[in-house]
Amino acid sequence: QVHLEESGGGLVQAGGSLRLSCVASGGNISDYGVGWFRQAPGKHVFVGYSPWNGGRPVYDDSLKGRFTIARDNDRNTVYLQMNDLKPEDTSLYQCASRREGNFYAPSSYNDWGQGTQVTVSS
Repeated sequence: QVHLEESGGGLVQAGGSLRLSCVASGGNISDYGVGWFRQAPGKHVFVGYSPWNGGRPVYDDSLKGRFTIARDNDRNTVYLQMNDLKPEDTSLYQCASRREGNFYAPSSYNDWGQGTQVTVSS
């Protein structure tokens, strides 16, 4: 089990950028695949995934080219860089450590952070 904490959210104008951080404590983030999700009414929506072994991240197709995930194991942190933000990107963003199974599915994740709010104004 690992504790995850997100930060970096805020209010930004459309077209702007934010970098979210997901910092692990109580464990090494290098031992975990880490997913980023955002909330829609009643569900978590997949944003992207960083494999534990530093392999190429995977993104939701609709976000490719705007969102980038990077991992810094020395800082026990996984980042989500978000560029060209749009009002529809407004949401609570959460990171989670993957247990096993399909990394697109929220049920495959074990430990979740509380989230950081991103608000994009038009």
